[in-house]
Parts: sequence; structure tokens; C-alpha cells
Amino acid sequence: MSNSTADRITDFLHKHENVTKLALIAVAASTLTATGILSYQAAWRRFQTNALLRDEDKERRPSSKKHSLNHPPLNASLINEQLSQIIDFLGKERAEKMQNSFVIVVGAGGVGSWAALMLLRAGVKKIRIIDFDQVTLSSLNRHAVATLDDVGTPKVKAIKKHFEKIAPFIQVDSRIELFTKDTANELLSGSPDYIVDAIDNIDTKLDLIKYCYDRQLKVISSMGAGAKADPSRVQIADISETLEDQLARAVRRKLKKMDIESGVPVVYSAEKPHHVKLLPLEEERVKEADDFAALPDFRSRILPVLGTLPSMFGMTIASYVILKLAEYPNFEPLAIKLRDGLYARMHRDLLARESNQYKNKNCPLDPRDVGYIYEEIWQGKSVLSGPSERVALTRWNRNEPLSYFNAVCMTKEEAKAHDKLSADLDLRQHYGDGKFFSPDVYSYELLYTHMTRLSILVVYNFVNSRFEREKRIQGIWEDVF
Repeated sequence: MSNSTADRITDFLHKHENVTKLALIAVAASTLTATGILSYQAAWRRFQTNALLRDEDKERRPSSKKHSLNHPPLNASLINEQLSQIIDFLGKERAEKMQNSFVIVVGAGGVGSWAALMLLRAGVKKIRIIDFDQVTLSSLNRHAVATLDDVGTPKVKAIKKHFEKIAPFIQVDSRIELFTKDTANELLSGSPDYIVDAIDNIDTKLDLIKYCYDRQLKVISSMGAGAKADPSRVQIADISETLEDQLARAVRRKLKKMDIESGVPVVYSAEKPHHVKLLPLEEERVKEADDFAALPDFRSRILPVLGTLPSMFGMTIASYVILKLAEYPNFEPLAIKLRDGLYARMHRDLLARESNQYKNKNCPLDPRDVGYIYEEIWQGKSVLSGPSERVALTRWNRNEPLSYFNAVCMTKEEAKAHDKLSADLDLRQHYGDGKFFSPDVYSYELLYTHMTRLSILVVYNFVNSRFEREKRIQGIWEDVF
């Protein structure tokens, strides 16, 4: 560099001294900022790497926290405190009976996860959960316990992880397997007290129900929660009594071909979907449908789901199983509600019967009373022959006035024949005294199980036991109010 050039640079810097200082400060600040950012990023990467290494090390090492049934972290008094509400509700003996049970839940999605969760919270000591699928982002709107951290992991593994934080004294057996005919013996082994069917594939659902039915294993099945929104329509009924639910109808028809017409309780919705349709795949992906299903033959097109409904299905199932395991008294779920037209027709028929048979122009019962008597007292069934579409109410004892405690449900033909009986006839002698059974345990299930062998020998005491129970129920509420 020549002396003249150096002189010019020196002269320039001298004239612009302040600007030069500011420029140098800016360069230095930028350098420091960049260095700080890069240092932070490097430190963060080291932190993440170390965290991953620690997690991997934890996975390899046995946990110091014992969450198995053999090493409960809580002592007996703390466990009893956690379960105190269910013990108080059921009573100690019934609660112990329920809690010492073994329940298998097949399907760990929106329905099955909630059923399993509430069984866990009730204290059922052994729960096996079976599902081959993984948690997805779209399933988080309805799953009982899964979080963002669980996406991509097996559903049963996610459930077990969360369950251990809620009730570590419960034995949770998680099986990442697909239920099939071939795996049924192994997956349903261990003499379960109840099996929950929360499968959403109809063929697999049928295989499970058939397996349980043939081996007299107690099972309750979930029907379709997709495209349903009305919580007031969720019901429990025998599969033979389901109407509006499309999945229930398909299952019912296929089971009939397997010689199974009844004896399978189900949870379903009586709501008729009218605006929600099956979600389609994009047109260019239809040929690749199997790639979008978890397994071949499993659905890749689904109905949209309002997340609250599957949870209601699951909790309804859990409630049913808990009460059945505890042998809770007088628990007989109603079937097919919301039949105002039927109640009105039965009420008109009752008015005509009272007028023609007893010259009574003033009926003490209105249509709502008729609905209560039909549904709550007689479970929508004839006292003589069970379920029927042609039903009527009539007086049981012709010498007593019509009331809640003197109205029975029969078919129209049976009611007509009953009305022709002499007012002086001994109903005990006519219908039998029910000496084979204790009045405290009368139920429709018992009555119709033995109907073919004992004819109608238990009808008299069955009817009177129902009247006595209703009197006790109304007496309780009279005391409350």
C-alpha cells in the first residue's frame, strides 16, 4: 500500500471518528449475540441428548418404584381410603366381591379406555386390556388417558402407564395383540368374571361374542357411538331389544345366523343419525385403502365421533359390570325408552278396560304412570310370557282398585283371559305359590330361565314381590321428602 493511500485512510478515519466507533461497537455486539445464540443452541442440544440418554438408561434399569400388585406403594388403610366411596355405596361385602374380580377389556379406544379406567377407579384388582393399535392424534378427543406424549405408542402401554399413577395396587395386564378366533383361548384365559367388548370391527366383535356365548362367559358389548350426539339416548338392553342402532341391527342379524338371538347385553344409542356420514378417503387414495387401515380387513373409513359419547358408553359399561359383579340388588336396566306413543296407547286401552270391566270412569293413572309401571316395575315384559309387542296393563287383584301396586303387564290376550277370571278365584292357587324360589331373588332372568320347566309356578310370588319392592321404594322417597 502506498504512503498516499495510507494517508487518505488515516485522514478519513480521523474525520469520521465517531462513525467508526459506532460501527466497531455494532460489529462487536453482533458477534457477541451470534456467539450467545450458538452457545445456547449447543447447550440445549447437549441437554436434550443427556435427557434422552437418561430416559434410555431408565428403560434399561428396573424401576425403584414398585407398582405391581405384590409390592403396593400404599398400605391397606390408604387403599381403603382411596376406595371408600365405592365401599360405602355398595357395602363392604359387595365391594369386596367386585374388587376381587377379574375383568378383560377387549379394545382400548374411546369406549374401552373409559370402561377400563372406571373399573380401575372402582378397585377391580385384576384388569386385562387387549388392543393391537397405537394412539393417534385424532383419537385424543375421546381417549380416557392418552396425551400428546403417548401418540405413536401402543394404546395398552399408554393406559398401563397412566393407570399405575392412579392405582398402583391394581394388577393391569396389557396385551399388544389382535383378538381373533385363533388367539381367543390365550387372550381370554384365566377364568374372567366379566368381559367387555369394545371392538369396532363387526366380524371380530361377532367372533368375541360367539366365543363367550358358547362358553357361558359373561360379556357386555358396545355398539356404535359414531355419528351419535344425544346423551339421553344411551341405553342398556339385550341385543334382541335394540332398534335404532345400525351396528346393533347388523350384529343382531349376524348373531341370529349363529343361533344367538338373545342373552347378550349391549350398550347402544337409540338416536337416529340424520346428518353425519361416513368420512371418505381422498379419491386418489381409495385404491390404497388398506394402507390407511391398521390391518387388512379393518375399517379405514370411519364415522366422525363426538368425543363425549364414547366416554358415556364406556362409563355405562363400567357401571353395569361393577353392579353385576357386586350382585347389586334390584339392578335390571330398562330397555327401549322414549316410547310416549306406546304409553298413550296403553293408557287408552287401560281406560277402556276399566270402563268395560269395572264400570270405572275415572282412571287414577295417567300416561306417565303407565310408562313408569310398564318400564320400572315390569321392565317392559309380560309377567306370564316375557317380551312382547302386544302388551297391556290390567288389575292383578280384581277386588282391589287400580294402583301402582295392583297393575300388571301382560299381552293383550293374557290380559283378556286374566280379566275373565272369577273375582273370588285364589290367584295363588291358580298361578302357583313360587315355593321353588325365595321372593327376595325373583327376577325376570330367573323367571324365564325356569319357565319351560316350572310352567308358571313362580308367577304369583314374583308379582307380589314386585309390588312389595315398589312399596319399599316409594316409602323411602316419602321419608326423604
